[in-house]
Amino acid sequence: MEPLLAIVIGVLVALSVYLLLRKNLVRVVIGVVILSNAVNLLIFTLGRLDRGIPPLIAAGEYVPTEAIANPLPQALVLTAIVIGFGLFAYALVLTYRAYTEMGTINVDDMRVAEPAYKGEELPETAVTEGEEK
Repeated sequence: MEPLLAIVIGVLVALSVYLLLRKNLVRVVIGVVILSNAVNLLIFTLGRLDRGIPPLIAAGEYVPTEAIANPLPQALVLTAIVIGFGLFAYALVLTYRAYTEMGTINVDDMRVAEPAYKGEELPETAVTEGEEK
């Protein structure tokens, strides 16, 4: 099962890197979400996949008598899923706000919101200080 999950994780990471390199801000946000899911799956896989063996210790015992599933990666992944969902919702709101303010979701066109470097000229669509849109 682990080799199959390793391939799936590799595909998810490759897909997320591809989306992160796009110029569309929505695709960049989706790439971040896919990357976080790939990392969650990686952490879950590294914690050993033991089906049907719950991480419980019998009454009167101090250590488990047989190999059990590791509960720590499961707890970490559960927490990361909740945090990732909050990050995704926040990123979507920021993307929507950027679209309403700038009228585009192309990250190259959003460059006009940053200050110009020394010797660099702003594009014609840029608004300088004291001017209105």
